[in-house]
Amino acid sequence: MQSNVRADIEDFIMHLATERGLSDNYQLSTRRSLETFCQWGETTKQLTESGAVTLADIQEFLAERKRIGLAAASIKLEVVALKIFFRWLAARSRIPHDPAEVLPLPRIERFLPETLNEADVERLLAAPDTTQPLGPRDKAMIELLYASGLRAGELVGARLENMDLDHRVIRVTGKGNKTRLVPIGSKAIDAVRAYLEKERPNLVTKRTGSHVFLTHHGKGMTTARLWQIVKSHAARAGLDQTVYPHLMRHSFATHLLTGGADLRIIQELLGHADISTTEIYTHVEHSRLKAVHRKFHPRG
Repeated sequence: MQSNVRADIEDFIMHLATERGLSDNYQLSTRRSLETFCQWGETTKQLTESGAVTLADIQEFLAERKRIGLAAASIKLEVVALKIFFRWLAARSRIPHDPAEVLPLPRIERFLPETLNEADVERLLAAPDTTQPLGPRDKAMIELLYASGLRAGELVGARLENMDLDHRVIRVTGKGNKTRLVPIGSKAIDAVRAYLEKERPNLVTKRTGSHVFLTHHGKGMTTARLWQIVKSHAARAGLDQTVYPHLMRHSFATHLLTGGADLRIIQELLGHADISTTEIYTHVEHSRLKAVHRKFHPRG
């Protein structure tokens, strides 16, 4: 028999999907966190009613998650899921009070994102052989990743109707189903136009949709395939560093900041909801400056 907690989880996930319009990935992540807690509560505490959950129960669960070696970032996601779940229940009077209200978010160490320097980016951009099959497509994708800072999912999800080459912009849907207009650099425009005019028509089949980038079967690209393509061209370019699509996004933001772009503009281009997420790139630039100082200053 389904427990009250499980029924509440189902209702909450439905709320996220229909009323909040949050992404499938966010829904799945939240469901996974809540169901893990529910399973733990049923097994160790015989908890089946949402209203019976206490702050001590939640803290004990999180301590167990930490004990088994769950990363701090993953624990933070579970804390967030539990906090918004119980807040939602309390707001609708399904439980007498919110047991997670005073639960603090764990502090996690923020690692600086990896980036490519400008010379390595140029080597990667030059790696696709546009005289070979799918070379124009690969070049267009890599150029667009660097020119616009798109997430991998945003690039493979790009559609023809959302790309305006004449005005050099693309409309993408990012996290939380939020859309934004992102400018496209001139070199990326040239690469995308060449692909659309000379190669994409040959990839189209009767079942092809409006995805910009297609596989040789005429289907939309997957993020996994994009990873493989970027990795293969990085190897062809002779780059020692592990290269992946999001690394191009980090490089895009860092190089903009180095060039003098305003942090708020970079935030808008990346589609970050919170400026604190974008501020990590200032730390990257500060670290780079310190490294240069140490290397070249006589008292560095």
